[in-house]
Amino acid sequence: MVVISPDNYRRTQERGFTVQGFKARHRKRVEGMKAGDRLLFYVTGRMAFTATCTLTSGLFEDHAQVWRSVRREEDYPWRVRIRPEVVLDEQEWLPAKELAYRLEYVRKWPPEHWTLAFQGHLHQLPQRDFKLIEDEMRRLERSRPAAS
Repeated sequence: MVVISPDNYRRTQERGFTVQGFKARHRKRVEGMKAGDRLLFYVTGRMAFTATCTLTSGLFEDHAQVWRSVRREEDYPWRVRIRPEVVLDEQEWLPAKELAYRLEYVRKWPPEHWTLAFQGHLHQLPQRDFKLIEDEMRRLERSRPAAS
């Protein structure tokens, strides 16, 4: 799960969910990622799940300025290529609080502090949690009104 600001999420979205960058300090975690792994987006501020993707590459380094951080020198150099799977429209974004109590990952924190599970930039979720969230996102996607 990548925890991302609304602005940086838009930057990934504008690129058609083809690439995602990670902060410099997460190199080791990103090195462990490989094609076929799955990525879930959690947007801060809105506290919502927004999209899932599948990695189509392993790590590569690129310093082109795409994503922004409060740290001016941070350029999210560790990147992976991705392919979108489920992308919710903004009005469909799935509030994390609707599922938090059902997630194994969140149980590491006291219930009243469940939001701590979504601090930081990159988290490895249990497959069961990922599937639960993605299944709910797919349900929301299927319930969209038909285009006329």
